[in-house]
Amino acid sequence: MKVKNLGILAVTLTAFYTSGSFAGDVDSSFVLKRIQDRGVINMGHREASVPFSFIGKDGKPQGYSVDLCHKIIDQIKEATGKPNLKIKYVPVTSQTRIALMANGTIDLECGSTTHNLTRQKQVDYLSTTFITGTKIASKKGSGINEIEDLDGKVVALSLGTTNEKAIKRVAKAKGLKIRYVMVKDHPQGWLNLENGRADVYASDSVLLYGLISKSKKPDQFQVTGRFLSYDPYGIMVPHDDSTYRRLGDVVLADMMRSGEAQKIYDKWFNPGPTNINMPISATLKTAFEIQALPH
Repeated sequence: MKVKNLGILAVTLTAFYTSGSFAGDVDSSFVLKRIQDRGVINMGHREASVPFSFIGKDGKPQGYSVDLCHKIIDQIKEATGKPNLKIKYVPVTSQTRIALMANGTIDLECGSTTHNLTRQKQVDYLSTTFITGTKIASKKGSGINEIEDLDGKVVALSLGTTNEKAIKRVAKAKGLKIRYVMVKDHPQGWLNLENGRADVYASDSVLLYGLISKSKKPDQFQVTGRFLSYDPYGIMVPHDDSTYRRLGDVVLADMMRSGEAQKIYDKWFNPGPTNINMPISATLKTAFEIQALPH
């Protein structure tokens, strides 16, 4: 057989393996079975986690995580034999996302959720799709650069986030007297900073850059300070369904190996529709390479 034909055969076999490797998996996956039975997949999404998951001008969820999830849903359609599988978009917040996953309301969560060991008690995650950490956003000229500058200041925090835990942990260790304004989501936290009710909004650095890029006066704000936490993002899936989790991981591994994952990253971040202008980091690029497991 000619080398050219061998190459075509290899590509064909790989495509066959990837598309057909989940045939019959429905019986061993309670999530795939319930999706198949109802003919609907419930996708959890954030409404203002720019540029991961947010509402576009057409009123529909869009963003980096949403695009990745749609690729996974394409494979779920094949696995369940439901090419016309309907997608129901379910908005979630930092307070509701884990509970809605744990009680079966949503089948996957496509937002900006940190993967940590504590949350694994209730939910599972697919491969890491982004790496960031807690930083602080403030108005330029405020004199605020590090968390040590927050003594006597007002800090807005989103309830139930790793950012809340990080800020409070470091503040306690350093004996800082901070007044906290607890908010339900990023727009509310940002509004507190914009209108002066808070001196700082603390969140994942990439989300802060996203909020600045969408604000009316982006030149007025800054993101400063060292990372106060390490936050790898992952698409959240139900607990204790290894078959379903493997399906998602195979899709992501294939995309990371082929370069498609970085193309989707560049679409949203480099510079992205909101001009966030964040080229892929060496750390995330390495994470893609490590997680691109062979078949």
